[in-house]
Amino acid sequence: MGFIKNIAHSELPDKELVQLYKQHGDMKLLAELYQRYMDLLYGVCLKYLKDPETSRDAVMNIFEELVVKLKKHEVENFKSWLHTLAKNHCLMQLRTPRNLRTTEFKGDIMQSEDETHLNGVMLKEENFKRLESCLKTLSAEQKVSVEMFYLQNKCYNEIAEQTGLEWNKVRSFIQNGRRNLKLCMEKNESVIKAKGVFDK
Repeated sequence: MGFIKNIAHSELPDKELVQLYKQHGDMKLLAELYQRYMDLLYGVCLKYLKDPETSRDAVMNIFEELVVKLKKHEVENFKSWLHTLAKNHCLMQLRTPRNLRTTEFKGDIMQSEDETHLNGVMLKEENFKRLESCLKTLSAEQKVSVEMFYLQNKCYNEIAEQTGLEWNKVRSFIQNGRRNLKLCMEKNESVIKAKGVFDK
């Protein structure tokens, strides 16, 4: 995976970095510690969530949890503790209602495979158009960061190096950009559904 790189600039063991982060709250220390196990985290998330994009989102969300939780817990073995945190995060994701999808089956409406395939292609095309439109609503920094992370599979460090942005800024732009994209996509979907009702 391109966006994951096992980059550790410090020779300090995990336990010392944990203690330093707890004492000073320096995000660079946490980022350095986190990057050592991003490949492990992605693997855990993919195992449970079964979807690359959802797993990437989870890796980012776990970092957000870590910012707060690491200060509250006594951690002897960071790698083991992080693995458990990731597993619990994924299990909670799987239990949330938005992940429980139901499909209504209508026996009186039987579509041919060709028609179903065509509808699927049109739906994907419509979603892609909405995504392109919503990308334009993001700030320049959010747009660049999101495109590099999701479309070009760049890791945080690569984005920071190529854009000149700080690592924390890159993380923030990606997280906020993703949230703004989701809101925009949902808003557009609601408008399309409403339009469909009024057109009938």
